[in-house]
Amino acid sequence: MNPTTLANAQVGEVCLVTEIAQKPIELRSRLHAMGVIPGANIQILRIAPLGDPMQIKVGGTLLSMRKIDAQIIKVQIQ
Repeated sequence: MNPTTLANAQVGEVCLVTEIAQKPIELRSRLHAMGVIPGANIQILRIAPLGDPMQIKVGGTLLSMRKIDAQIIKVQIQ
């Protein structure tokens, strides 16, 4: 599969995190603390009717993420 960003993933897809942009550093640190790190699998559970936010599952944790934040996460769809 071609690399893309998490913001482009669809409901039900499982994505492998390949890279997280260096900036903004505060967001990158927050994502790391929540388990969104290179090598992690992310499942897309829901996307709000207007497209923002999206609910994802990382490990056993459910997270809600804005699409603008998901754009800095490069993934490979499994």
